[in-house]
Amino acid sequence: MKFDHKVVLITGGSRGIGRATALAFAKEGASVALNYRANTEAAEATLKQLEGKFHTLIQGDIGDAAAVKNVVDHVVKHYGQLDILVNNAGIFEQHPIDKVDYETWQKEWQRTINVNLLGAANMMYCVAQQMRQQEEGGRIINVSSRGAFRGEPLQAAYGASKAGMNAMGQSLAQALAPHKIFVGTVAPGFVKTEMAAASLKGRGGKAIKNQSPLGRVATPEEVAKGILFFAEEGTEFMTGAILDINGASYLRS
Repeated sequence: MKFDHKVVLITGGSRGIGRATALAFAKEGASVALNYRANTEAAEATLKQLEGKFHTLIQGDIGDAAAVKNVVDHVVKHYGQLDILVNNAGIFEQHPIDKVDYETWQKEWQRTINVNLLGAANMMYCVAQQMRQQEEGGRIINVSSRGAFRGEPLQAAYGASKAGMNAMGQSLAQALAPHKIFVGTVAPGFVKTEMAAASLKGRGGKAIKNQSPLGRVATPEEVAKGILFFAEEGTEFMTGAILDINGASYLRS
């Protein structure tokens, strides 16, 4: 199996991209630690779908620095190792600058940055401390967004948090390479997940799908393939790279 004897921690692992990634890693022989914030029912449903026996659930809000450390400590204590981190947890909430009051603006920015950027940064720090001690090092894959490049007018904090994640991943790819820790980032466009369901079903759903010449959005499984690619042996020299998974809906050069 591709990831036999590997331990994978996936944040936001109960639904959507996290669930698809967990299923894919488990199918390839990995032991999966699923982090989730609050939806125990969804997390347990995902756990039951995973092939193999050595998987576990870990509750914790990635927006809380102490919770991040507890999650990582739990994984290391449970498995004795931690080989792959998938930084997937994130929130996506509208806060149009011409519609919300100042208090709401502050609240949305703080919460989004805490989870999407600081939470991911804290997770990378804690995981790296374990990976640096391992002979084979480790892999970190961040789940960013097309919005980091094209802008998110209704969710400015989300776009900013993902742009920050991209820069952080590139900086830490340089810092961690000497420790045999390699960092990759996937940047999906719209994905058919619970988080995007309202937008896809709404009045503008057809227009969103038509942003891609394929006339649709990505599936979580397609994003998971990109994540597993970065986790595979032989992709070390791609450390620091950002992989667009958006069906040519947004092209950059």
